[in-house]
Amino acid sequence: MVGAWLLLWGGLALGCRGETAFLRRADDSTGRCTYSFTVASPVEATCPDAGRVPELRAELAALAARLSRLESRERVTGGSGPRGGEAGGARDPQQAALATRLEAAYSELLQAKSRLEEEKGRLEREKEELGRRLESSAQEITRLRATRCPPGGEGPSRDALRVPGKAPRWDPQPLAYQELQSERTEVPVSRLLEETALGRPGSEDSGCGELVWVGKPVVFGRAESIAGKYGVWMKDPEPVPPFTRETTWRVDAVGTEVRQLFQYEAAEQLARGYPAKVHFLPRPLESTGAVVYHGGLFFQPRRSRTVARYDLRGEAVTAEREIPGAGYHGQYPYSWGGYTDIDLAVDETGLWVIYSTEKARGAIVLSKLDPETLEIRRTWETNIRKRGVANSFVICGTLYTVSSYSAPNATINFAYDTATGTSRALSIPFENRFRYLSMVDYNPAERQLFAWDSFNMVTYPIRLSRP
Repeated sequence: MVGAWLLLWGGLALGCRGETAFLRRADDSTGRCTYSFTVASPVEATCPDAGRVPELRAELAALAARLSRLESRERVTGGSGPRGGEAGGARDPQQAALATRLEAAYSELLQAKSRLEEEKGRLEREKEELGRRLESSAQEITRLRATRCPPGGEGPSRDALRVPGKAPRWDPQPLAYQELQSERTEVPVSRLLEETALGRPGSEDSGCGELVWVGKPVVFGRAESIAGKYGVWMKDPEPVPPFTRETTWRVDAVGTEVRQLFQYEAAEQLARGYPAKVHFLPRPLESTGAVVYHGGLFFQPRRSRTVARYDLRGEAVTAEREIPGAGYHGQYPYSWGGYTDIDLAVDETGLWVIYSTEKARGAIVLSKLDPETLEIRRTWETNIRKRGVANSFVICGTLYTVSSYSAPNATINFAYDTATGTSRALSIPFENRFRYLSMVDYNPAERQLFAWDSFNMVTYPIRLSRP
């Protein structure tokens, strides 16, 4: 009855106003039947508060998100209220700084790993190249042994050798065999013939003169490890006791921390590879420019433009001096590289340093040094480009340069005379037997060139013109 009355009343009321009413009949949350009417307003087109519903919903969502963040922060800091917020804020900069340091350290480790991988690849390539050379050497030794003696009847007779003017033409194979025997410190026949024709070095021409001839290389020893691909070996032309002119010194120069100086009682001990003593330098040296002179090792410390003197008896650095403006660590090296920016040399007149400067624009600069204080006595600036030559040495106050470090038939191509301050072009044959010349020095006591040619320690006999 109540529903009928409500229906009747609503219909009458709406009928009087001429509006449309909608009746909805449904169960509520408790299961009771309810009636609801929907009637359009006769006056208001829109409800004043209905337009703010989206804004209110957006504000409600923002408040819910903010509440969620506050709850998360409270759980992380382990407290509530202003005190917990202050503690968390104090820790954030420390955590950020720690994260920055960790990222920097990780980046450095990745860079170091990359450098090590590059070095590993380079060493593996050098190992493969060494293996190929060893195999080639073994084949060459086998071939030379097979052709050691020429077949009977083909070689010249002794009578033919005695007849003047009928010297036989030397066959390349026996000559190569003689050069192979030089690795056991035997003198090649070719060297004996050249010395007979030109005069024995150091006998007739005991005074200073110009370089006119360089003989075949004689091998005295070989480095077996990759660290000895290039290096420096030397004797002291003016030794002090207990050392003698036979005491031999060697440095394997491959590596970033080159500190070992090997001491041998004689060259024969060097050939066997057993040093009498190993000196550990207080500072690592750079490249192959070191020399031994008057009881001291003179060398360039790594990554510096200084020259130092290491006393071989006291085993300590006794002098050190900077070479003004000298390029170093790859600025003005020889053509083969190897950080050969500063090269020391010894001749009959004393100690020299060969380098270049920015002022000289890459040309070789030659300075005379005091062997005790390393003070520069005098300097000459040449017109020879340092990067354009493979190596250099000084004989009787004249600088000589080698044209190539890898060409088998190189030459001594330039000379600069400090007495006249002039240079001249030369073309003296110079053999790179092993195709990687990394060091050449002159020994005035023996009148020979000492050189390091791809793992091999060799000497070259020379001849000077009569003064």
